[in-house]
Amino acid sequence: METIQQLIVCGGCNAKIGPGNLGELLADLPKATNENLLVGFDSTDDAAVIKLRDDLAIIQTLDFFPTMVTDPYLFGKIAAANALSDVYAMGGEVLSALNIVAFPEEKDLNILKEILRGGAEKVQEAGAILAGGHSIHDQSVKYGLSVTGTIDPTKIYQNNTCQLGDHLILTKPLGVSIITVGYSAEEISEEAFVKATTSMETLNKYAMDIIRKYQINSCTDVTGFGLAGHLHEMMNDKFSAEIQSKDLPYFEEAYQGAKEFILTAGGQRNRNYMEEKMDFQINDFGIEELLFDPQTSGGLLVSVPEDEVAALLEELQAANIPAKDFGVVVEKQEKELIVY
Repeated sequence: METIQQLIVCGGCNAKIGPGNLGELLADLPKATNENLLVGFDSTDDAAVIKLRDDLAIIQTLDFFPTMVTDPYLFGKIAAANALSDVYAMGGEVLSALNIVAFPEEKDLNILKEILRGGAEKVQEAGAILAGGHSIHDQSVKYGLSVTGTIDPTKIYQNNTCQLGDHLILTKPLGVSIITVGYSAEEISEEAFVKATTSMETLNKYAMDIIRKYQINSCTDVTGFGLAGHLHEMMNDKFSAEIQSKDLPYFEEAYQGAKEFILTAGGQRNRNYMEEKMDFQINDFGIEELLFDPQTSGGLLVSVPEDEVAALLEELQAANIPAKDFGVVVEKQEKELIVY
């Protein structure tokens, strides 16, 4: 099977438009007003939520991006897991999905078949229906899903509703973009690459099946804006967060790679937007880059009352989900994120 032969420098969620530019683009667009639109793009949430009746709402989201790996089957699995994640981040269940495909006219269609096979397997694993899709010719390969989910309107998780004193839990390690870029440049080992891609193709369904048993004040998934950017959204200009760098979950080889200046374009966009909002009480460039690193199909970031933390972590870790409690929500300070 031929691989996807293209230079991988800005694939996956590393290709996402930066948070500063995106905010400016959306600011002047007409705002939708409808009593049944419970969550729309006037917020920074992961998906739209539309109420159908008092006990049922639908979640709508879509996500697609260029390749960050050369194996088409693996790319399909990662892209699908990433797109499905937004439904889980809202607390919902996936109902159906549609393929979104851009593919060069001259390329071997067996490559596309493998991408679609990988995506279809992840939709099936999610217990959802793959109901069709849309494809176009393009110069570079891009793939993702439009996803519909369901949720009880009274049980929606939003990304900006944390409370003072909440602990912050992340369910997947950081550093996947550093690893994929470094691996493509032969600066990162295959062992680290396999660990990172295994994490990326893992559905957040399994973590959410456990998380929704507990009191959760806020939830999002960590993707293109990096942990720093998504945590900034969670603080909602009301709070600050103290981050204990020793407790962050990350891939060790990504940390070492960052210290050797294996950097990503998306990470630098995130740094440019977030750096002035952060107070680094440590001198550790590797940790800085991990916080800015765009995550493709990253983990769930959960804001949890202190008395729920121990039991939630114990159950997550018993299910082989490498979740860690890495910080706490505090009263608003001069800087939004303080890193120790």
